[in-house]
Amino acid sequence: MRTYAAVAMARESVLVVDDERDILELVKYNLDKEGYQVTVVATGEDALAAARTKMPDIVILDLMLPGVDGLEVCRRLKADPKTHNIPIVMLTAKGDEADVVTGLELGASDYVTKPFSPRVLTARIRAVLRRGDEAEDDEATIRIKDLTIHPGRHRVLVKDKPVELTATEFRILLFLAKRPGWVFTRLQIVDAAQGDDVFVTDRFVTDRSVDVHIVSLRRKLGCGGAYIETVRGVGYRLQDE
Repeated sequence: MRTYAAVAMARESVLVVDDERDILELVKYNLDKEGYQVTVVATGEDALAAARTKMPDIVILDLMLPGVDGLEVCRRLKADPKTHNIPIVMLTAKGDEADVVTGLELGASDYVTKPFSPRVLTARIRAVLRRGDEAEDDEATIRIKDLTIHPGRHRVLVKDKPVELTATEFRILLFLAKRPGWVFTRLQIVDAAQGDDVFVTDRFVTDRSVDVHIVSLRRKLGCGGAYIETVRGVGYRLQDE
């Protein structure tokens, strides 16, 4: 049977971005003690690569970075549909009010001024993650066997390992997962996959292309792909526990 719950991971992942080694070590030490999974990088380029490779639950981002600065990192993360929903807490020097305002306008969730107390930073992280959990209550996490779907975060995991899906594949999987055990025709799946747009981000969806997307979904989900069943002459359904 399907179960729902607010996102409440035992070990949320945190990406910390700062070009000062002392700050990276301080933040990592304190967040490790709190049970977070911490990744640290020192440049904006590495931050973008890390966020897209293994999406963190939150980013702690210094604004004063060499090369690609923090504001540009924030801008790119928020402009990318894959990383758009990752909350960002900015680290900024006192008096940089203009940068703070710009960062918040770009979509950052909060900011902490340097020098800062590790306890204050940890409290801000908890608060931001809690707000994110509350915001997802309307689209709670879906768990079916080894498959986990986070609608608000546009994230899918099989046995706690992330799976990269296209926008169309994600919509199809979410549509099936919201009513496991129910059989849906290809035309119903087409309507769900297209959402409010006639053209989705990766291709136009037709009843014939649904089969192609299902094949791709099964392959990407690995062992979880077996949960998607073909009902001959009708369409598809997702197994119900």
